[in-house]
Amino acid sequence: MYRRIAYFIYIVLILNCFINAQPGTLQFDGRIEGNVFDKHSKTPLEYANIVVFTISDSSQVNGAVTNPNGHFSININRPGVYYIRIGFIGYKDIYIDSLRLNRNTKTISFNEILLEPQAYNLKEVVVQGEGAPITYHIDKKVINVSQQFTNLSGSAVDILENVPSVSVDIEGNVSLRGSGSFQVLVDGRPTILDASEALQQIPASSIENIEIITNPSAKYNPEGTAGIINVLLKKNTLAGMSGIAEANVGLNNKYGGETILDFKMDGYELNFGVDYNKRSFEMNSISENRSDYQGISTYLNSKGTGARNRTSFGIRGSININLDDNNNLLFGVRYGDRDGKMNNSSFYTKSVSNTGSIQNYLNSSSRNRGGNFYELNMNYLHKFNEAGHELSSEIGYEYSNGNEGNTTTLAENGIITYGQKSTEDGPDNELRVKMDYVLPLNDESKFEAGYQTEIELTEESNNVFDYDTTSGDYIFKDQFSNRTKYDDIVHSIYSLYSGTLSNFKYQFGLRGENTNRKIKLLKNGESFTINEIDFFPSFHMSAKLSENNQLMTSYTRRIQRPHGWELEPFDTWMDAYNLRRGNPALKPEYIDSYELGFQLLMGKSLFSVETYYRVNNNKIEHIRSVYSPDVNLTTTQNVGKSYSLGAETMVNFDPLSDWNVNLMGDFYNYKIEGNYFDQDFSKKSFSWSMRFNNSIKLSSTTQVQINGMYNSPVVTSQEERKAFFSANAAVKQDLFERQLTLTLQVRDLIRTSKHESITQTASLYQYSSFEPEAPMVMLNIRFNFNNYKNREKRENEERMDTMEEEF
Repeated sequence: MYRRIAYFIYIVLILNCFINAQPGTLQFDGRIEGNVFDKHSKTPLEYANIVVFTISDSSQVNGAVTNPNGHFSININRPGVYYIRIGFIGYKDIYIDSLRLNRNTKTISFNEILLEPQAYNLKEVVVQGEGAPITYHIDKKVINVSQQFTNLSGSAVDILENVPSVSVDIEGNVSLRGSGSFQVLVDGRPTILDASEALQQIPASSIENIEIITNPSAKYNPEGTAGIINVLLKKNTLAGMSGIAEANVGLNNKYGGETILDFKMDGYELNFGVDYNKRSFEMNSISENRSDYQGISTYLNSKGTGARNRTSFGIRGSININLDDNNNLLFGVRYGDRDGKMNNSSFYTKSVSNTGSIQNYLNSSSRNRGGNFYELNMNYLHKFNEAGHELSSEIGYEYSNGNEGNTTTLAENGIITYGQKSTEDGPDNELRVKMDYVLPLNDESKFEAGYQTEIELTEESNNVFDYDTTSGDYIFKDQFSNRTKYDDIVHSIYSLYSGTLSNFKYQFGLRGENTNRKIKLLKNGESFTINEIDFFPSFHMSAKLSENNQLMTSYTRRIQRPHGWELEPFDTWMDAYNLRRGNPALKPEYIDSYELGFQLLMGKSLFSVETYYRVNNNKIEHIRSVYSPDVNLTTTQNVGKSYSLGAETMVNFDPLSDWNVNLMGDFYNYKIEGNYFDQDFSKKSFSWSMRFNNSIKLSSTTQVQINGMYNSPVVTSQEERKAFFSANAAVKQDLFERQLTLTLQVRDLIRTSKHESITQTASLYQYSSFEPEAPMVMLNIRFNFNNYKNREKRENEERMDTMEEEF
């Protein structure tokens, strides 16, 4: 295994030496290169068209399309004076002329070329660097985070509450198109943390954009039912020293802050960021439980209060070195520490049908989850002389030391009669090595290929302790304690071919993966091994129907492998009332995902609709049953198939010149067919949600935003979640030529965000209700200095200076 990795790194180094040792050529090797972005959101525009013409007769010389980073590079084989045209669907074409190439000036570079969307063609003084809240690409949606200042003091999870395709529950767990199975990337790289935990760790103020990739191509890891959420962090693109300092404070023990510093000079760039956030939330809870066990019904009802506390600290840094015009090296490091606690105190009433006895007691429970992690990565990029011809490689290492614990005590008349403590901890190590190659075949097509190895080594300890009422100590219970070791190795190889035919763009891809997974129970030496080879095709196509509308369609095959605990064949106590048991015979889910989307620009308005159909084979379900009169058991089984059919719509328009409305609707039909033993899991459900975002400009420096969200009831195989509505509001004020910004935010403005759920089987009924603290009030203060101040004005000045120097 490790020998393969060493061979791979050796090949990369040999290729690098070979590439850089190639002899030069006597012909003129001129180049025009640059980066194309959305003018308002600063989002890179992939597949933008750049065409080079001669000044003398306007004949076409060469052309290119931008890569996912918005970059293009066009070779010019003779000196002369040229002009270029840059265009992209839904954006205004721009021209840059008088580009003079000669023996003294062989390369002309544009740091940023900004295209203005036709749908948001507003005057410069009104836009002030802001753009469409959502932009659509052939394979993803890009969320402009700067447009969502109602959630500025929160995390990435809070931003996603107002994003199509995404839903968030009361505990901050994120679902993408109804599924909690998706990948989280940070700047395009995987994170060692769980998806929802990783998103809670990232401050909203440090995010530039969020990409929602619901049908990733074969280039991406196929893990995850619903796709990928890629969080892009803020980076400065201008020369010199720049930075942001930000602080936030709120009612009831909520505060935090962040600093981002960037130093950019010729040939290299240094980036540094540090953040700290503390949040406390209070809530009220009600629960009703009935379990039938061996002909006896037990009723357990409770009412209580709780508090949730979350603290996070993060630090990151990177250095980006341009070795020369063709070679780039990036080193990055990230460290984080997190601590989450939840405390509940509830009064319980318990009754048993056969005796008629009634028991009252106080239940106190606490749950903690925390740990630290760090990530190291190195990236190398080589650009060949031909535009778009690239070879890149990456080595990344991640370490996480997580811990989780639950403590429950029952007290009657102030005396503890029962207590249990459970802990779960262990280190997680991941190593990732990958290589990507891009070869343009002509101006209209290209070939891509790559290889990746991911190695994950994990060791986990589960321990249970029971309270001794005599000594007052917690006694270790060996029979319920276990240690497990996981070795997970995945080798992947992929290829892509993309091209253009008239107004059609298309992309075909295929990915092959070999998975080797071994689970070993260290307590008894028992082990379980999985060795599989899988193939994952992908297809994407877009059709430009006119200058103002396009049609997109895609198909991908994906996989959802069972999580570690879902395969553990032993009982693990989650708390005094809940037990889980894994299943080593569990098969992975295989998902067929289809999408069809349409976008239409109508003057200053944008209409978009995306439809999708998803089939999950070997559907994994968490099955709840009665373990004993007071204890519920959760197991995992493959129960059959599930079918998801949905549509996502968005309309963005301006009722008035200073009023922007973004209306989003998600409609979702879910069906599951399957059974386990005598229990039929077949069920159908239809759910929908609406989001209504209003942005009003009171002046050039003052904005008001009001957001509303409604979620209809949601039904799964055993659970129903009730409907709920919430509203948020914010006021943003810019001062001192936008050097200082104040934002006042109010979440759950009218206190309607109550979450209710019902779980019901033949022998079990559970009702739970959580009413979170509301309203939540936060004040955010942001200070920009140097190049972050009046950023748009400075960018325009820099482009003019660059053109004057080079031409």
